[in-house]
Amino acid sequence: MAKHIKPWSGRFFDSLAKTAEAFTSSIHFDVRLYEHDIVQSIAYAKTLVKAGVLTATEAKKITAALETIKREIASGKLALSPELEDIHMNIETFLINKVGEIGKKLHSGRSRNDQVATDLRMYVKAEVASIVDGLNKFQGCLLDLADNNLKVVMPGYTHLQRAQPVLLSHHFLAYYEMLKRDKERFLAVALEADVMPLGSGALAGAAFGLDREALARDLGFAKVSRNSLDAVSDRDFAIDFNSAAAVLMMHLSRLSEELIIWSSYEFDFIELSDKYTTGSSIMPQKKNPDIAELSRGKTGRVFGNLLGLLTTLKGLPLAYNRDMQEDKEALFDSVDTVKAVLSIYVEMLATMKVNADVMKAAAKKGFLTATDLAYYLVGHDVPFRDAHAIVGKIVAFCEESNMELEYLSLKQLKEFSDAFGYDATRVLSVESSLANRDITGGTAPHRVKEAIKRARKELLHDQA
Repeated sequence: MAKHIKPWSGRFFDSLAKTAEAFTSSIHFDVRLYEHDIVQSIAYAKTLVKAGVLTATEAKKITAALETIKREIASGKLALSPELEDIHMNIETFLINKVGEIGKKLHSGRSRNDQVATDLRMYVKAEVASIVDGLNKFQGCLLDLADNNLKVVMPGYTHLQRAQPVLLSHHFLAYYEMLKRDKERFLAVALEADVMPLGSGALAGAAFGLDREALARDLGFAKVSRNSLDAVSDRDFAIDFNSAAAVLMMHLSRLSEELIIWSSYEFDFIELSDKYTTGSSIMPQKKNPDIAELSRGKTGRVFGNLLGLLTTLKGLPLAYNRDMQEDKEALFDSVDTVKAVLSIYVEMLATMKVNADVMKAAAKKGFLTATDLAYYLVGHDVPFRDAHAIVGKIVAFCEESNMELEYLSLKQLKEFSDAFGYDATRVLSVESSLANRDITGGTAPHRVKEAIKRARKELLHDQA
């Protein structure tokens, strides 16, 4: 392999130790920035023509060579070298090898500090678009599940104890709302990343008369950075990406937990497809929800990426420090993890079987309409706290008698309060309880249908 001369070797007498070279190289992970770096360099060449640094002919040769380099990296024809430290120096070296001395002009006024900051922002904008697309598909899957299970009743839980009956569709719509907020967070990250640092140089700004506003337009940025020191050292957008990813993974981890519980023998609310479960190497009967478990487990690594990046940046003085090389792996890993989980999760949910009869049977046990009975008393001038105590005694009676609330007679109810009338027993059914939640955001069937319709319209707008 030919020995590469470092671009900064002029003031050094000794070559960098091989161990130090390996330790400082980032090419093994920042290679994924190569397209953004080349697109940026092509636009920068155009800007240098306006600034009088390059001629139009030189820029044309540089642009053609960069396009060729992009294709050759994609095909694997060009071998990236760790000796050249990073993707920027690899591409610059390839360029000089192709066009000679004029290739050395491209870095005029540019530093790897503003170069990598620009690449990362371009990368984040592109990945946010991909993740938002994945979130749209996930939300669509949830709406399909809600549509297909409109008549399925299940117990709603607090403290993992049966609380009140809800529609399974209503439950799925809760996750739709979580993902809606996640989408808004990621879109906010894209807006924050939509600021171009290029032209900031190493820290003080470029010495050439660069038209940064035109350069930003060429690269698809809405704004240019307003302070060169901040521009090269700012990684808030990467932190916010990791933060949005962490919240999303927290939501998916909660869903994973529910699917894991629901698919257990004790619950039997759902059955996950064989395609998305695994068996045991020792116990023949096992069917393990590994996709859900791994999704839950991968949440920890995304949380760790956020904390790691915050810790890396917390003590850095302005402007750029080599510590900031550590920003990429945390960002890249969160991108890969989120995209992988979103993709496999949609496949798993689309093939999931709902055991509607089991869910409904569970909703009929555990005194889930006790609150409705208390509300009945409130409607007959009994203060809520008194009504609560009365119904609590009724539940205790039912437990001792091994019976459910809906089987109580009016005579039995009157033993606890004279406020119970002929219509009291009507509120004890699961169906009555659902119908009574006829309020915006409630689980009444027609409210849930309205929510699905509204969400469909909203999702179509988001996808437009």
